Amino acid sequence: MTRRAGLLAAGLLVVAACRTDPHSAQGVAEGFVDQYYVRIDLRAAKPFCIGLALKKLLEGERLTAGQTIDEGTRLPLVRYRLVDKKDDGDQPSFVFEGTINVDGAGSFTRKWLVTTRRDGGAWKVSNFEEFD
Repeated sequence: MTRRAGLLAAGLLVVAACRTDPHSAQGVAEGFVDQYYVRIDLRAAKPFCIGLALKKLLEGERLTAGQTIDEGTRLPLVRYRLVDKKDDGDQPSFVFEGTINVDGAGSFTRKWLVTTRRDGGAWKVSNFEEFD
């Protein structure tokens, strides 16, 4: 292995080590935000949800039935960061700040509160809310 390849491999390991465990409460909350807010894929967000969150998601599917998002759909560019978390054991919650850039229409910021809880042995999103 060349020195350059070795440095690249080491860098990738450092980046991978910095990622949140996808099975942790925070990892599940981030996975949900990726699917629901970034990719706007309600079906892909569904496995992350239980309870009220799942009910809200199903209502969203009902309201958008017949409207497809495909390669031709102009999606906004969404970037987010974690701004707060409360780990109260049974129901950790996370506040994300998202910046939404709409091509030709500028950008705006929203915050998303995502609450998680254990369902069996896995963390799931139990509720989510959006606010300014």
